[in-house]
Amino acid sequence: MRHLKRNAKLGRKGAHRNAMLANMVCSLIKNKRVTTTLAKAKAVRPVAEKMVTLGKKGSIHHRRLAASRLHQEDAVQILFNEIAPGHQDRAGGYTRIIKLHERRGDAAQMAMIEFVESSSAAEAEGYF
Repeated sequence: MRHLKRNAKLGRKGAHRNAMLANMVCSLIKNKRVTTTLAKAKAVRPVAEKMVTLGKKGSIHHRRLAASRLHQEDAVQILFNEIAPGHQDRAGGYTRIIKLHERRGDAAQMAMIEFVESSSAAEAEGYF
């Protein structure tokens, strides 16, 4: 029984889903913003928030935990050196999901997930 199992399957097996989510979080860390489907954005949010929480703690143990999940050392460097220090005074809610237009091919609801600190950049590009 799947009682209280809250993860979205996204039409993939577990290993494929974990790899996809890790890659999307790395892209979010590197680019500060990712445009994807709404379902994937909602699945990426908890993973990204947990990585920022690890980054805020900042010890070598937490850095190794983040590296084992993300598999990209450059993303871990950016997370621990740039993103996490900017969120030290925040108790959570490091990301925001903004709904966008529907995708033309299959009418999937698109969304943009970004870190909260970069709201002025989204306004400058005309997303609001």
